[in-house]
Formats: sequence, C-alpha cells, structure tokens
Amino acid sequence: MPTVRTGPVVGLLVQTVLLAVLAGTVGLGLVGWLAGLGYGMVLCALLGRGLHRSGAGGLGPADRVTLGRAVLAGGVTALVADSFGRPAPVALMVVLTAVALALDAVDGFTARRTGTTSELGARFDMEIDSFLVLVLCVHLAPSVGGWVLVIGGMRYAFVAASWVLPWMRGSLPPRYWRKVVAATQGVVLTVALAGVLPGPLTVVMLVLSLGLLVESFGRDVRWLWTTATGVETGGPVAASTGGPVAASTGGLPWHEPPRIPVARDEIVRV
Repeated sequence: MPTVRTGPVVGLLVQTVLLAVLAGTVGLGLVGWLAGLGYGMVLCALLGRGLHRSGAGGLGPADRVTLGRAVLAGGVTALVADSFGRPAPVALMVVLTAVALALDAVDGFTARRTGTTSELGARFDMEIDSFLVLVLCVHLAPSVGGWVLVIGGMRYAFVAASWVLPWMRGSLPPRYWRKVVAATQGVVLTVALAGVLPGPLTVVMLVLSLGLLVESFGRDVRWLWTTATGVETGGPVAASTGGPVAASTGGLPWHEPPRIPVARDEIVRV
C-alpha cells in the first residue's frame, strides 16, 4: 500500500476500534455505529485525497496528532448520534471532547517544533475543530434550543457565502481577537455539555459566546466589504482573489484554509 494512503487507513482502523470499545463499555446502538463508521470513512477518503493532491508522502508528526483528535471527534459524533435514542454518557463525551480540544495546542506546537507546517495540516486541523464544534451544538440543541446550531454552523455559512459573493474571497489581516473568540467556543460548549452550571446560566454563557462569534465574523465581513469596494479607502485596496492570509491565533479554526504553508494553529476566514 502506498505510504500516502497509510495514515488515513490507519485512522479508519483506529476509529473502528474506538467504536468497538465504546460499544463494549457504555454501549453503542446501530445509529451510533453508522454515524461513527460513516464519519471515519469520509475522513479516510478526504484525507487520502488531500494527501494525494498535496503530493505529500504521508502524514507528518503534527498530522498524526490531528488524526488522533479526529478519531476522538468521531467517537463524540457516534455518541451524539446515539443519544437521540438512549441516554448519553455525558461524562465520557466530556472527556473525549476535552482531550480533543487540548490536543489542538499539541499539534500546533509539534508542527512548529518539527518544521512541518503545511497547507494540508492547517486545513485538516481546521476541519476537525469546526466539525467537533458543530457536533456539540447538535447535541445541545434539544435541551438549549435550536438557536445554538448557529454557533456550529456560522463558519460553514461564511464559507458558503464566499462561494456566492466574490467580495468575501479577499484576504484578511491577522487579528488576535479571533483566537480568543475561537477558543471560547470550544470551552463554553464543553462546559455546557458537562452540565456543571445551572440551566439559565448555561444559556447566558452560550448567548454571550454566540455574541462574541457574531461580532468577530461581522467585523471580518465588514472589513472584506470595505476592502473590496473601497468604501472607506476611496478605492479597492486588494483584489478579491480568494487567496487567504492566515492570522496567528492558535485557537479553533473556523474558515477556509490558507493556500500557503502556515502554522496549523493559525486561523483564516476565507
């Protein structure tokens, strides 16, 4: 088997083992198995395609850490899917989520330390973080309200909008505030998942988190609009070519990946 395909296949095998462990411990129904295996197969296919297109000979050290995070996210996905038909093992879900989020700093550090930052690594890291946030929102929606799905879906809405609106494909300048806002989402959702706070306080915390996210996205949308149209500068400052610029933030990535090698913990929005 070519080296370029080894990593994704190993990830799928480990994902299957994790699902088997979950089934043998806390229990996992058919829906959970289907969700977990479906996630693993899609991940394997997309990661293999990404490796092939990038010309990489295999996964780097940081990519392997990210793959481990992806497997944990797959376990959370299976448990969330299963929770619609049976009580969810919340404590285990919190542990898997917390470890996956904590390792987000490890893969970034590993990439910088080993000099293996890459476009593929940044994209891989971003997609896992974004999907995990969306899955957590799906789990919380029945108890908190469907509005919480906006937190998980905002990044995808931003990307979809960039497909339709050319002016949203421009480059964004670095902004540390994105790191704060992105990291806040993962922490807040994990706390909400754990249920350690009273219900009303949890809702307030999620609303504030969403407010920060709306402010951050809104500021970038406004910047892209004024840059593309020259509303505040008297003329277009940069062409909307779709070439993103990474901002050094180190938090959960939310948007389209950079097209130049950057540190995997950098965040980009188009």
